[in-house]
Amino acid sequence: MYDILFRNARVFDGTGAPWFVADVAVKNGFIVKVGAAEGNAAETVDANGKFISPGFIDAHSHSDEVLISNPTADSKVMQGVTLEVIGQCGSSAIPRKVGSGGDGDDDDEGADANKPHWTDLLSYTKVLEAQGVSVNVAPLVGHGTVRRYVMGEERRPPTRDEQSLMERLVEEAMEQGAFGLSTGLIYVPGTYSATEEIIALNRAASKYGGIYFTHMRNEGPRLLQALDEAMRIGTEAKTPVQISHFKVVGKANWGRIGEAIEKVETARRNGLDITADQYPYIASSTGLSTSVPSEFWAGGREEAFGRFHDPKERERLLEILAGKNDWGNLVIASLSYPEHKRFIGKNVAEIGAELGLTPGEACLELLLKNSASVQIVNFGMSEDDVQTVMSVPWVMAGSDASSLNAEKAKGQPHPRAYGTFVRILGKYVREIGLLRLEEAVRKMTSLPAMRLGLQDRGILREGMRADLVLFDAGSIIDNATYTAPHQYPTGVDYVLVNGTVVVRSGKHSGKRPGMVLRH
Repeated sequence: MYDILFRNARVFDGTGAPWFVADVAVKNGFIVKVGAAEGNAAETVDANGKFISPGFIDAHSHSDEVLISNPTADSKVMQGVTLEVIGQCGSSAIPRKVGSGGDGDDDDEGADANKPHWTDLLSYTKVLEAQGVSVNVAPLVGHGTVRRYVMGEERRPPTRDEQSLMERLVEEAMEQGAFGLSTGLIYVPGTYSATEEIIALNRAASKYGGIYFTHMRNEGPRLLQALDEAMRIGTEAKTPVQISHFKVVGKANWGRIGEAIEKVETARRNGLDITADQYPYIASSTGLSTSVPSEFWAGGREEAFGRFHDPKERERLLEILAGKNDWGNLVIASLSYPEHKRFIGKNVAEIGAELGLTPGEACLELLLKNSASVQIVNFGMSEDDVQTVMSVPWVMAGSDASSLNAEKAKGQPHPRAYGTFVRILGKYVREIGLLRLEEAVRKMTSLPAMRLGLQDRGILREGMRADLVLFDAGSIIDNATYTAPHQYPTGVDYVLVNGTVVVRSGKHSGKRPGMVLRH
């Protein structure tokens, strides 16, 4: 007696091989038969004409603390994602001081006893597994989180003792199961770090077979130099390298992605294990705070706000901001100040005109009134570049987004949270014909599984974990848009996580069978 049996499915095994027709049977969390399955099942699905593949792996996710508040991970599982790689861009759930709301410096005093607390990866894992989660999770330790824990937001090199403590924290996370170290080198405090600091921390991770995931220091005019730095870190630390959301930003830089691809190809020929991930959109999403040079954020938010108000510092900053010419591309996605809610969906230039301010002044006003927490969508990429990157065999899919619930989520976030994987299958495979369907599936399954070193997921084969997705290649498509992002996709029929049905007939079952994987 099988737990669930898919009859007459078109099977993609995840390797890039052509599909074949077979039954796929699941029992006790594992795939137990691929072929002609005899016997009965608790649930039998007529999969004739539908495709079944390994569950999709989101190689770049920001669901760390979101999974505590939204453990059903709706926006991801509804598009077939069964595993998220969290702790990206230098920001992770750990290490965390008790009482902190995230990366802050709060101590035990004032901690809410009704909220879950953790301090390290082991205790975070226990919190997540105790409440249950609908997706599997592969955690990284964030360099920025470690640095903030040890040094706050100081704009200086660490002392010898501080560097030693950071290395010990990275080693502790690796011992507790982290898959590697991530950096976000355009974000505070990562931007304050020298290359040598990051090499040393990656050496600590390398002792445990860690991988280096990096949002590089520059994705515009200095893209190639930033790529050189990432490759140097991987080479000297002896760690594999994963380039996060591989792209080039800014119209003046469009087309240079070809040079970056050739750099990576050369490095791979010379023996560096380097790969990348990508989301299939021409817009990125980040905090508006990144529009302000990092030097102004030194010491933390309160010190930064003091500089915003200081006449001389404000004049100097506004002069710098006046040189930015992309304000019309920066669209507000979310903010907290009630009187500013009307600005969601408008760009910074429009908001400035409405307030009678320059775009730079509007930027500072938004940051001040919203405690520096303003999310934007930035339309700064070329569709040609997106397709060029997608065509590269060592580039996998990563949403760069959190797992959201369409009924509860607020603001106007990037649609990639709801549409990354189905968009590739619908738009770029079926409509444009950029990729073969089996190649697109490979980029979402066995390729990221290989990157993570997973031996029991990413390929549809007997004896493997039953992370599976059944979809209709003729109708699968993303429905989320920039103006109406909170919409689930079409065409995903079934999703299984560790053999349990999480999506049935296009509806979330509410089940939480996910695991926190240990490297």
